[in-house]
Amino acid sequence: MRSWLLAAALVWSGAAAAQPANLAQSGLIGTLEAPAIVTDPAAWPKTFHEAPGLSELVKQGKLPPVAERLPADLLVLKPLRKTGVYGGTWRRAFLGPGDGENGNRIRAGDKLLFWDVTGTQLVPQVAKGFELSADGRRTTLFLRKGMKWSDGAPFTADDFLFWFEDVYGNKELAPSPTPEFMTNGKPGRLVKVDETTVAFEFEDPHFLFPKLLGGDGAMGGGQSRQQSEGLVFGAYAPTHYLKQFLPRYSSVEQVTEAAKAAGYPNWVQYYRFKSDWRLNTALPTLAAWRMTQPINTTTWMLERNPYFYEVDTDGNQLPYLDRVQMSLAENPEVVNLRAIAAEYDVQERFIDLAKLPVFLENAEKGHYKFHVDPGFNGSDSQLVFNLGYTADPEVAKWIAIADFRRALSIAIDRDQLNQTFWLGLGTPGSGVPSEIIPESPGKEWIAKWSDYDPARAKAMLDAVGLTKKDSEGYRLRSDNGERLRLQIDVGQTLTPTWPAQVEMVIQQWRAVGIAADLKLFERSLFYARGRNDQQQMSIISNSGTESLFLRPGPVLPTDPSDVMMGSAFAQWYVSNGARGIKPTDTVLLRVFDMLRTASSKPEAERNVLAQAIWRDIADQKWQIGLVGQAPGSQGARVVSDRLENIPARVCISQHCRPPWSARPEQWFYK
Repeated sequence: MRSWLLAAALVWSGAAAAQPANLAQSGLIGTLEAPAIVTDPAAWPKTFHEAPGLSELVKQGKLPPVAERLPADLLVLKPLRKTGVYGGTWRRAFLGPGDGENGNRIRAGDKLLFWDVTGTQLVPQVAKGFELSADGRRTTLFLRKGMKWSDGAPFTADDFLFWFEDVYGNKELAPSPTPEFMTNGKPGRLVKVDETTVAFEFEDPHFLFPKLLGGDGAMGGGQSRQQSEGLVFGAYAPTHYLKQFLPRYSSVEQVTEAAKAAGYPNWVQYYRFKSDWRLNTALPTLAAWRMTQPINTTTWMLERNPYFYEVDTDGNQLPYLDRVQMSLAENPEVVNLRAIAAEYDVQERFIDLAKLPVFLENAEKGHYKFHVDPGFNGSDSQLVFNLGYTADPEVAKWIAIADFRRALSIAIDRDQLNQTFWLGLGTPGSGVPSEIIPESPGKEWIAKWSDYDPARAKAMLDAVGLTKKDSEGYRLRSDNGERLRLQIDVGQTLTPTWPAQVEMVIQQWRAVGIAADLKLFERSLFYARGRNDQQQMSIISNSGTESLFLRPGPVLPTDPSDVMMGSAFAQWYVSNGARGIKPTDTVLLRVFDMLRTASSKPEAERNVLAQAIWRDIADQKWQIGLVGQAPGSQGARVVSDRLENIPARVCISQHCRPPWSARPEQWFYK
């Protein structure tokens, strides 16, 4: 049912008189579409063209001709509507040094494989193709002959071998293996077949591996996974540039001396800086735009990569746009105000769906369109319990009790949240993905422990032992008789309304005698607290978990670098028990066992496992799903009328990496 606010929005936009009263028919939700990849070499262009600025550099002898910069094995893109023209700067917002994911998504052209318009089928990207052996034990990746890094150096299988042997294989850089590069707990290996072919081999079947190469995780994330948090994944690295910072190619003494001269305490920290694309302008890239002004400034700037491997069907080297300029905004509210004032060309990050009426009211004046792209994930917002929290033993005791978590879940009025923050467009529920997703266990599990029932919540809280209350009706701690208070951490991240959503939940919990406080943290500190198990609860999205084995992290403690559910448990999981802390929750241990075996199963069997895992997640309430299957997580787009080749609707799942799912390399200004 549409709320009065959406009705007002459609009236203001002039849509109500001509359109039926529901969002699907309002014109705000378009049809999924994307430019086509031309795979037949016979249909490829034979002559090539480039941006005027690059042509001038060629004339000056500072760049080779465009035909020499492109690989023999091209990626040819047929633009969505028409061939573009060169020039212009894509203006958008970012929130500071902790907002690296903003740029990661723009640079997803450095991913090995990508996804079709639906987000379900793999398509070529950096690699021109792959082959999975019948037994699932070997994934062969075929690279593009003649492809080059942004500085003109060759990109070959040696860049994979260097990553595997010298970076991933270096315990000072990578103390624990990634589960993505393992199957049944057994590590994989990478072999060079020839200059343009590499193979990933496993002792047991790893049928999931090709999809992981297209995911946003450790193996498929490109250079975005080689950042200062200590991540050294990504499957490849620029050998010619990074080897100078490793002891193997000189000595520990030499690289340590160089690190200290640059102001770093040791060579490991220096390497992490040098391999961080957000901070090091000299780091070569494969992406459409290379970074020229770092993230720790007020203007984060990317400029076209003269060696980018894509062309359009007329032979024009992509991208069409010269640069991407991200301007610092103090907070998401400022982003929305500037977007309403038409200061951005395309902005989907931080856009507040609840401001839809205001955006539509100002669209004509601002010469922009507002797109609504729904997702299939179960929770644009979910409250996550830190299962590894220990700082306050009393709070930790209650967090560990399933019925305590369930009681808090059914004490939430999700319909009120949906109407207020999603304009009634979402699906209230447990966090389980849409039932049209093969991994979903079904509609009844979407509703599991999610119906608003404060009377039952009170009874359950009494039953677990929280019977004593103070004069205001708040439940008391069992250790000292003081009021039991929970703290919910909120990061300055994707959703501007997260603080207000949490405040509404806190108000609803008061009715069942639970006191809670909200604490807002800068994005980097928010995640640092998660990595150190300092938070009791937090609010995040579970975007991407509709493909559970591609991205289990938002709903299970599996990724120590990006976890809100127990970093010590995640370390134990990824290290096969060598590090971290083993959970005492027997259900969680059972889920870990299923996760470890999933990669060795064919897709049909993986779907059955996913359904079983989702049933446990929905029942145990390790996180409390609020509202999902909505456009709240980067599904609200503001797009300037000046831009062409913008899709009407795009995949907004985490692995689709919006805005790259809209293929910005083929956007252009009219």
